[in-house]
Amino acid sequence: MTTTIRPPRQSPAAEPAPRGGLAARIRLGRVFAPVPPEFIFILSSALILTGFGIVMILSATSATSVEAGGGPYDDAIKQAIYAAIGIPLMLIVSRVPTRFWKRIAWPLLIAALCGQLLVFVPGLGVTDYGNTNWIHIGGIQAQPSEFIKLALAIWMGTILARKGPLLRRWKHVYIPVIPVAILAMGLVLKGGDLGTTMMLVLVFLGALFFSGVRLRIFILPLLGMAAAVAVAAVTNPNRMRRILSFLDTDTAACYRDMCYQSLHGIWGLSAGGVFGLGLGNSKQKYSWLPAAANDYIFAIVGEELGLIGCLVMIGLFVLMAVGMFHVIRRTQDPFARIVTGAVVTWIIGQAAINIAVVLRVFPVLGVPLPFVSQGGTSLVSVLVACGVILAFARDLPPRARAVAR
Repeated sequence: MTTTIRPPRQSPAAEPAPRGGLAARIRLGRVFAPVPPEFIFILSSALILTGFGIVMILSATSATSVEAGGGPYDDAIKQAIYAAIGIPLMLIVSRVPTRFWKRIAWPLLIAALCGQLLVFVPGLGVTDYGNTNWIHIGGIQAQPSEFIKLALAIWMGTILARKGPLLRRWKHVYIPVIPVAILAMGLVLKGGDLGTTMMLVLVFLGALFFSGVRLRIFILPLLGMAAAVAVAAVTNPNRMRRILSFLDTDTAACYRDMCYQSLHGIWGLSAGGVFGLGLGNSKQKYSWLPAAANDYIFAIVGEELGLIGCLVMIGLFVLMAVGMFHVIRRTQDPFARIVTGAVVTWIIGQAAINIAVVLRVFPVLGVPLPFVSQGGTSLVSVLVACGVILAFARDLPPRARAVAR
């Protein structure tokens, strides 16, 4: 009797890897895999706000640009070029794995601080409205301090996540975080930019808060940063005049001095009413309102699109905040939680401060409205920051599904 011996079956792990078209289909399937709702919230709000900002910049600058001898679309085209750079960068960064950011945290922060040092180099630094916070290289003007915000958030996320349980002790929280943060803020404040320094304070406090440090350890840096900002404001005569004019109820007396810009911003908002004067019909943009396309673009939004337009724009920021807070809640990586907390504190806090300045709730600080205000460096930095959070959103664990039976 002849016995036939069958060859042993290979296990799935021992089977050869697919090649050719099948491998390509598998890789493409991973690229186009469904993304979580948080990814959609953050991406859609960032894209809509960027497009909305380009339209409002076109409306706010067309008349003054023609008056200066340029074309009506010049400023909007420049902003669109930066958007064409920032949006692909955001999508590329959204595919970068989390471990990459942990590895380059130190080099990224050092590069950002070295970029800020360039503003003090004669011939490169540019002074505007008393602030030396820009560099001019090859016909391109950039603001290096905008990239310090993201670099500081990633660096603090790496350090605080690595320490983990050691954060219960104050010395592991404060060292080396506080000396490095003070160095970054000091370099920006050296150039006279208190507004950007305050945004770095928000990044620092947001990272500490979402790292889960104890409240008594968190309160001391909070009070210290608030005291430092107060001292920086009091010791500068120009900033003190802004604060005193903000507290002065007799706005007519300081109209020709420090109240001019804030009053015209309020008048623009009040002229818009509920439905606005219509896109392109602003009166304040005709050289009445300084920085109409920059720090005070929210006044142009209120004048042309009214209360409804303002609420829609604020709703987009709320949608972005909801998506980022869901990433914070669902992620299992403390690094992703800390960095996302720092970024959402930065972007939403900066938007809230800008709107409060236009509403005359805060004194004039020179803080742009993220995604909307004119400024290529600011736009690229917030788009790249959103790309980092989108990468974290891709790695979120799947939601629990209830069993049907």
